[in-house]
Amino acid sequence: MTQVTTDWRARLGDKLVSPEEAVSVIKDGDMVWGGGWTSVPPQLCMALSARGPELKDVTIVSFLTPFKWDTPENLANFKIVTAYASPLDRGAVREGRMEYIPVAQFREGVMPPGIDRIDVAMIPISPPDEEGWCSFGSGVFFGPTVAKVAGRLIGEVHENFIRTGGDNRIHISKFEKVIEYTLPPAVAPIPPRSEETEMAAQVICTLVANEIVYDGCTLQFGIGDVSAALPAFLEERHDLGVHTELLPGGIPDLVDKGVITGRNKPHHVGKVVASAVGQVPPEDLARIDGNPVYELYDFTHTDDLRLLLQIENFVAVNNAMAVDLTGNVSSETQGPNLFSGTGGQAAFAVGASTAAGGSVIVLPSSSIVNGARATRIVGGHPPGTVQTVHRGFVDYVVTEQGIAKLRGKSIRQRIGELISVAHPDFQAELKKDALRLYGISV
Repeated sequence: MTQVTTDWRARLGDKLVSPEEAVSVIKDGDMVWGGGWTSVPPQLCMALSARGPELKDVTIVSFLTPFKWDTPENLANFKIVTAYASPLDRGAVREGRMEYIPVAQFREGVMPPGIDRIDVAMIPISPPDEEGWCSFGSGVFFGPTVAKVAGRLIGEVHENFIRTGGDNRIHISKFEKVIEYTLPPAVAPIPPRSEETEMAAQVICTLVANEIVYDGCTLQFGIGDVSAALPAFLEERHDLGVHTELLPGGIPDLVDKGVITGRNKPHHVGKVVASAVGQVPPEDLARIDGNPVYELYDFTHTDDLRLLLQIENFVAVNNAMAVDLTGNVSSETQGPNLFSGTGGQAAFAVGASTAAGGSVIVLPSSSIVNGARATRIVGGHPPGTVQTVHRGFVDYVVTEQGIAKLRGKSIRQRIGELISVAHPDFQAELKKDALRLYGISV
């Protein structure tokens, strides 16, 4: 990869401007891309927020954003749309202050319906190299597709952004205006698991690693307290591949030890493929930077179902908030209340189940809610609950109580399997639910 020299600012010339001047290209009626998670440009967002009172009918599109758009001032000046709620905006969506667009289908090079019109895109990038190429850092997400769709691009240069292979680059000539990020480095903290969740995750990941993951398979890791812990339990496996949306921590160790080789993948052979690097320690990020093994691609590539169906050795491991007694999975709402979003979970579950019978859902059997223990294997989901993954595409459900094998099972058999992996305190009640809801005695 071409090295960046210290004179990149001078080479940008008049294109390098203040944040205020950069967002001046946004006009009344524009739809503005604000990015998501590590692809959010915070300083440009701040400048746009400050300019709000002088703009009319501007819509801001985001997903899983760490920028707080949910303020009285922003809501008075903009229409805010999210495709995946973050902790900062899920309350606003629930209360109708912001709009939510369910996004679950991805086709390479095409923005999902509802967010496919972008007039101006604000994108964080690395400094340009000698040939003018910038990277999207540790999060490509929708960057290449947004850049193709949007009429105008504004860049926010982060000097600490890593570079990888894949589709992780964009030429500086594509940008109308560019600013330099001058605030303190934004590092998202990695929240610790609770002691109970940590213990459950250890048991669950041990079961998945020993009983479901097999040598030569290709893995997808959902980001969450349980599935993101799985890499630490895979050291006894051989010739694993990775094709995932978000790359968790621990992968560089497995690459260095020869556990992950990618030699059995149908595409991107020998490469670790993701759209973004998740919540990983800085030392992992440093080992990924410039390493040709790692390739980051547009979200519409990594999550394209047509591509996933070609992976005939695919095991997709995803988290859930709750699973009902027949295997339907809820991962994005609490009853009717939005918690997050679909993301790629549905696509990966359908792809892995169809191609290889390898759709795995992991979750603790219970959790503490308002000081009381609650089951996460439920008789039926509450009214309004979104079913993220249909039971027909769930092959395994794993809790710390064991593995429920659902593929090819009748409703009666499924109920028996899922009650067996529920927390013991709730098994008797779940048997009553099975009879009440499904007319099945177990």
